[in-house]
Amino acid sequence: MPPDVVAAAGEALARRALELEELAPYLAPTGAPPETPPTVAAYVSIGGEPSTRALLDRLRAAGVRVLLPVLMPDNDLDWAPYEGAERLVRAGWGLLEPDGEPLAPKAVTEADVVLLPGLAVDRGGLRLGRGGGSYDRVLERLERADASAALVVLLYDEELLEEVPAEPHDRHVHAAVTPSGVHRFRHRPAG
Repeated sequence: MPPDVVAAAGEALARRALELEELAPYLAPTGAPPETPPTVAAYVSIGGEPSTRALLDRLRAAGVRVLLPVLMPDNDLDWAPYEGAERLVRAGWGLLEPDGEPLAPKAVTEADVVLLPGLAVDRGGLRLGRGGGSYDRVLERLERADASAALVVLLYDEELLEEVPAEPHDRHVHAAVTPSGVHRFRHRPAG
């Protein structure tokens, strides 16, 4: 997709993601800020993915604790705090990662919301990833920890499909956010 389309989709996606019921109470312009801000595990988009830059900056500006993945040699994900675009460094596979000290792979279990990349999600909430297994491990870690985080995939509208192929390790998510809106799924993942 052309860069201007990716950027426009990213702006729309940021507006829609901030409407998530799991985040909206913390982002309301009125009232006192929460004693403990929410934690959102997110990611920096790459290539043709819908841009997450505007969303990351808006979450951070609202006082949300944002964690970003740090790719480990075995393709598992560690996590580090997002401290602004100027603190991102280019890493393996062309990914942008925080330059701060990683917290540990289990840091994701502290998240109230986990924003996930994906190639597609079906109408039942089954997420299709890129096949590297990094986020499958994250979802499995969350399930083992009995974490209650909302699992949300960020996609373009046309990536919300009737059905996607499934393997035994695939997990369902709670919602998908696209430039046109928030799409909730009936199937609720374990955890």
